[in-house]
Amino acid sequence: MVNKPKTINTRSGKNDGLNKCPNCGSAEIFTLPEGGQLQCQHCRTIFFPPPAVSPVVPSGDAILSLATDEHGTQVVQHSGAADIDPNLGAQVTIECQGCGAEVVVNTDESMHARCHWCRQILSLENQMPNGAVPDVLLPFHLSKEQARASIEEFVKKRTFFANKQFKREFTTENVLGVYLPYFVIDTNTHCQFQGNAGQIARRYSVKIGDSTQTRYDIDVYQIARDFDLEVSGLTFEARSEKRNTTTSENTNNIINSIMPFDIENVIPYNGNYLKGFTSERRDTNVEEVKYLADSQIQDIARYQANATAAAYDAGTSWNTESVDKKGIVWRTAYLPVWLYSYLEKKKNGKHLLHYVAVNARTGETMGSVPVDKKRLLIVSLIVEAIAVPIGILMIIFGGYVSY
Repeated sequence: MVNKPKTINTRSGKNDGLNKCPNCGSAEIFTLPEGGQLQCQHCRTIFFPPPAVSPVVPSGDAILSLATDEHGTQVVQHSGAADIDPNLGAQVTIECQGCGAEVVVNTDESMHARCHWCRQILSLENQMPNGAVPDVLLPFHLSKEQARASIEEFVKKRTFFANKQFKREFTTENVLGVYLPYFVIDTNTHCQFQGNAGQIARRYSVKIGDSTQTRYDIDVYQIARDFDLEVSGLTFEARSEKRNTTTSENTNNIINSIMPFDIENVIPYNGNYLKGFTSERRDTNVEEVKYLADSQIQDIARYQANATAAAYDAGTSWNTESVDKKGIVWRTAYLPVWLYSYLEKKKNGKHLLHYVAVNARTGETMGSVPVDKKRLLIVSLIVEAIAVPIGILMIIFGGYVSY
């Protein structure tokens, strides 16, 4: 008789900060990608981590600060979004919560470690006053095999124009699961917009010579919009190099193209979920990305205002836009991505790192494949050689040609 794994729901239970099995107390825990559960290697118990604290009304040790800024905005900053202290360096000493041993972790290489005495996973939750440890994370949902299949399918569709050397060297064996650091914000705002909007009153045709032109009579109105807006789960890269999206230098923008993530399903940071994956440490403070938050919140508010003015079919122009943030919550998160990388060595001595990325929650895949420029040029010339004569014939025969 085979004993089935026992399932325990710890979502509503008290979390003492130890990454141990709730059934037998073992620290030998591994991740089940499907469903985001954890399983004990000793008693085979399957369990969930406790839920993340609500971002709207956080409480307890999770809050680093609660203040009002110069604009009157109430700012809640979780401990994971604290400013990074450059004097602390990457070497961090952690006291094991299981047995009291001290373990040194190089956070430039990993954001978790295992105690060499009791085997407890040390995930830095109660250390790191410099805020580099995230508040929450999303576990991997897609397996490595699923990610490899998605990457192979993506590349297969683009092999015709791909670089010959890339096609010879392409293999998904080096695909890595990576937790990337992000800021996550939730905010309540009050928005006021004023401007002009046009509505088509009459449409008619005017004959000018041998041609006919369509003319419009448009009624113009002054309009105003006043509304409250709640924005949840807005994300920004917390690694400075990832915000550099200059296409001639890198292919970082590919990471943005696999968004969004299901932020509403985040769980509290737990080092057990990092086993078997790599992770990057945050190197950016809140002040450095505030302008990005303001810009995106403004764009979202404008989009909502435009949606209320859809009846004005001749367009809308806003003269004044006011977005007043009443409250904002800053958190940091680890979001899961499967990454394939390929370093293209160019003839001018420069290198370009190409990525194919898979959202490990949704399966959305996007990437960059090095192009064979000679083949691309030849195909372009062939297309042009065919298109030009056809265009001439269409002009001669009044726009219609059979072939």
